Amino acid sequence: MRRDRFLLAITLTTVLVADVYFVLLPRLRDWYHLSRNGCTCQGVNFSIEYQGQTSQKWTSGSNTTFEQESKLERLFSHPLYNIRLPELAPDERLLEEEELMGYYRRKVTRWERQQKLYVEAAAASNISIPEQPVTFEPNASWLKFHLGINRYALYSRDDHSIDRLLQDMQSAPIISADYTQDEKALKGACDCSQVVKPSGHHLKLALKLQDFGKAMFKPMRQERHEETPEDFFYFVDFQRHNAEIASFHLDRVLDFRRVPPVVGRLINVTGEILYTTHSDDLRSVFFTSPANNTCFFAKCLYVCKTEYAVCGHPHLLEGSMSAYLPGLSIAPRISIPNPWIRSYTFTGREEWEVNPAYCNTIKGLYPYSSGNRLLNIIDMTIFDFLTGNMDRHHYEIFTKFGDEGFLLHLDNARGFGRHSHDEMSILAPLTQCCIIKRSTLLRLRLLARPEYRLSDVMRESLGQDPLMPILTEPHLQALDRRLGRVLKAMDRCIKKLGSVLPGTFQHT
Repeated sequence: MRRDRFLLAITLTTVLVADVYFVLLPRLRDWYHLSRNGCTCQGVNFSIEYQGQTSQKWTSGSNTTFEQESKLERLFSHPLYNIRLPELAPDERLLEEEELMGYYRRKVTRWERQQKLYVEAAAASNISIPEQPVTFEPNASWLKFHLGINRYALYSRDDHSIDRLLQDMQSAPIISADYTQDEKALKGACDCSQVVKPSGHHLKLALKLQDFGKAMFKPMRQERHEETPEDFFYFVDFQRHNAEIASFHLDRVLDFRRVPPVVGRLINVTGEILYTTHSDDLRSVFFTSPANNTCFFAKCLYVCKTEYAVCGHPHLLEGSMSAYLPGLSIAPRISIPNPWIRSYTFTGREEWEVNPAYCNTIKGLYPYSSGNRLLNIIDMTIFDFLTGNMDRHHYEIFTKFGDEGFLLHLDNARGFGRHSHDEMSILAPLTQCCIIKRSTLLRLRLLARPEYRLSDVMRESLGQDPLMPILTEPHLQALDRRLGRVLKAMDRCIKKLGSVLPGTFQHT
């Protein structure tokens, strides 16, 4: 008996020593180095690699919890994602708080007055309309988002109001629905002979939330597993709601922060659109399908048909909710043609498609001859190549920030159409100019490493959206493949021009 106890004690001691030596000491050593030096590109892998897709949905104000350490959190903790910017001067902020609050208080007052008149007119016709009260508060997430816009990005890396805004767009009550301004401008009069249809062709709605925030709703038009047919021209491709969602997450992973926040949402098209709209035009395009589903379609004449409609099941319809930017009257923007714009005809070709030295011409033109504008075009090019978006015919900037302002990456719904094809022509600005920001290049190289693999961090990030899965696995794998193609293109530029690329050491 005494001998058995002795052997048991030796066995337990051996297990304890092995556990301390092989488990506890390595962890203490990693924590010690991490607390002193932070995570570096050359450092060890401090966590077990993330595998699979989280089933926990996004919740406001809290981080997603994983049994294994989050690759996404590790990426955002990396020094490349924590570069301190100079203290913002007053003129580097898009809006002043006092000015913004006054502007929206006037809009709320006007809205409440119009709502009262609408309810009274309906009552006079013996029509009962539910009250839609507005709860306008200075700390609303969408107001914080607008106040956070500066000359460097739409929001800062540590802006927690963005998470609140995503939650609000996903769950806040909808008090009004209408066509967007560009669709209203068409007034239903469309030229069917046009190859490129006006933006009103693409059904999207402006939804007002109870806190007076506003979001653009793009309904689901294509199943996630479906690819754009090979015979489709890029200018007649579908607009995909999940591409809008995925593009926001990719933009944040790349640390550009130039896409307005987007989240998925299930909409009750009857209760949250038909019953809340004041637009006779919008109400007139609702109908019930033979399957007893509630459907609606765009007002434009050549799609004013039931076969172009989107339908609930029977009332629920998923789509993307994109946060509106501040109104043009308080934060003017201008739209500028992309120098590498495509030919929007069936047979035409642009100069950049036939002239390999086209970039030299662009470099001699304002505003690309100095400053960061051309480098920002390269950032946008890489972003579009990763998503497969060939439809970047214009870009927008805030006029307040002038030539040094960042480019807005808007309207990304034509991305993620074909995971099986990499459209190399999208990379023409990069391959012809052979310039890139140093910060962009370093982050791309980081995302190509196994411990920060782009597909893994995107899978994790998209797992926070309530409509998950947003992208199919082939689309996620295509991101890694395309990232490799971007880095190979840069390697060719380095071999061609030398070890240092023009513009490589630009940070912003």
